[in-house]
Amino acid sequence: MDDRVLRGMAKWPDVPAVYGWLALDRRGNWLLQGEPISNTTVTTYIARNYERDSEGRWFFQNGPQRVFVELQYTPFVYRVATPQSSMAMEAHTGQRVTAVSGAWIDEQGAMLLETEHGIGVVDDRDLDTMLGALIDANGTALAERALDDSLALVQKGEEAPMWLKIGESDVKVRPIRSSEVADRFGFQANPAPSASHEAAAAGR
Repeated sequence: MDDRVLRGMAKWPDVPAVYGWLALDRRGNWLLQGEPISNTTVTTYIARNYERDSEGRWFFQNGPQRVFVELQYTPFVYRVATPQSSMAMEAHTGQRVTAVSGAWIDEQGAMLLETEHGIGVVDDRDLDTMLGALIDANGTALAERALDDSLALVQKGEEAPMWLKIGESDVKVRPIRSSEVADRFGFQANPAPSASHEAAAAGR
């Protein structure tokens, strides 16, 4: 977090948190009351001060005030930074990805990656590039028919002989249901005040 944010938190530790104002869409856009924030200075500031709490709620720390983020799908959105053979990835926050530990495709055909930053959906505008990096057990790029068959299987919730090659790493692509993602990866898509917070507020 920014130093001035940390100083603000220390100086005013009891500023009430905000809910329902800020959201993150499936393409990594920050939305303020449903409208995209186009000012890059603001979006960069949000990205630098984007964190999660112990209850799996993601938030933007705006000085002393915590602004919780509603997630249209996942806490991160991943994009292809360089589509060359090594295919570098980055998060919507601008952080480069150095390690991919898991890959999934849900019933809608969305691809999810788990990296050192956390779980995130791939920006749908980069999905064709990502599909081009899918390989078989021998490390060979999947032919169109084999790719279609494998995608059909995982979207039905079945295993398929399909791996994702990013850099030097090959990760198995597995099926997942979109409704299971938040619980499986321990985050709250629609954060709300915790019971302890409400009790403390009632006691004031």
